[in-house]
Amino acid sequence: MAPIKLALVGLGKIARDQHLPAIAGTQGLELSGIASRHASVPNLAHWTTIDDMLASNADIDAVSLCTPPQGRFAQAKAALEAGKHLMLEKPPGATLSEVQALEALAKAKGLTLFATWHSRFASAVEEARALLSNATIRSVTIEWKEDVRHWHPGQEWIWQPGGLGVFDPGINALSIVTRILREKFYLTQSDLFFPENRAAPIAANLDFELTGGATLRAEFDWRQTGPQTWDIRVETDAGQIVLSQGGNVLTVNGTEQAHPSGQKREDREYRSLYGRFMQLMAAGRSDVDLSPLTHVADAFMLGNRHAVETFEDTP
Repeated sequence: MAPIKLALVGLGKIARDQHLPAIAGTQGLELSGIASRHASVPNLAHWTTIDDMLASNADIDAVSLCTPPQGRFAQAKAALEAGKHLMLEKPPGATLSEVQALEALAKAKGLTLFATWHSRFASAVEEARALLSNATIRSVTIEWKEDVRHWHPGQEWIWQPGGLGVFDPGINALSIVTRILREKFYLTQSDLFFPENRAAPIAANLDFELTGGATLRAEFDWRQTGPQTWDIRVETDAGQIVLSQGGNVLTVNGTEQAHPSGQKREDREYRSLYGRFMQLMAAGRSDVDLSPLTHVADAFMLGNRHAVETFEDTP
């Protein structure tokens, strides 16, 4: 069977660190070209823009779109209009409505659209979901705190409208809890902390309520230095379940759980994304879950805005 020929649009840090090795490690997938204004890969076809790529009539079956969310809609629409299956790096768009429009277009064209949430593929997430499937939830606490200077150096788009600010990592936590909790939850309180010189928040404290009445508290902060914190704690009638290290370590009632296979846990999030993309294309299906982005939109809608000190990339 001939491999799926894929083009990567956008070659920034996340594409180099995660997408390129994941594509190389996915059987049946062949990287056929790069569209990027400022970067290329040796021995691969290169175009400056996605429009140039599509106009070239290159042999491409699918596109993985890794550009910032602002302005992405036009690129995604062009790919679908050209008959290409499409995978979207998170967040899938700058607004909910634009992704819904893309979903409708993909359906009309008979194409696969995959709005990805890489943290859902962290190695302990599905184990936590299984443990919580019959549990009574008493409370949930998310603590997602990291150093923006380390993870997003010089990336101005994250501070602009549509860039999400601290919700760029925070949405990873929301993508996990919307996967592992069987109950829906909704926002009741939002406090957003905006640097005086930025259009997006650097920190956020959110309170939610599950439909069964339990509480969910999320604290996101981009100002943490030293060890980084990516923890989700769930108190249940059977005790405590903790997902740490971004969903890659599972602790139950104080005891860290080994991987069911007995093997060492690995970071396979992006390879799993491409495996899922391959499955969706083979089945002629799409996967567009907007629940994490919906919670972020709600946080802005209910947000109490608080001004904090200015932020610069260099301390």
